[in-house]
Amino acid sequence: MATAMEMPPVQECVVATCAYNHTGDCHAFAITIGSADHAHCHTFVEMPVRGGVEAMTAQVGACKRADCRHNSGLECHAPAIRVGPDNDMADCLTYDGR
Repeated sequence: MATAMEMPPVQECVVATCAYNHTGDCHAFAITIGSADHAHCHTFVEMPVRGGVEAMTAQVGACKRADCRHNSGLECHAPAIRVGPDNDMADCLTYDGR
């Protein structure tokens, strides 16, 4: 039986409008990064309520940016990531194209 790999934590999220951001940290269980043309955080949700699991810090569950140097098999292998604002979205600031 295979065990799950340790996923990179979201070290910092400065997107204060996200419902999973409490005080500069993300409390979603896991986040998904990327679309075909951008490293958006697809877990970003803007709502007046705060969500997530207070006692944990989010991890990168999946990354769809296969062109990132940290990506192998659609899994992120960076030691940790940072999320920050980009227009009206949230982006993975750790993204680094090959």
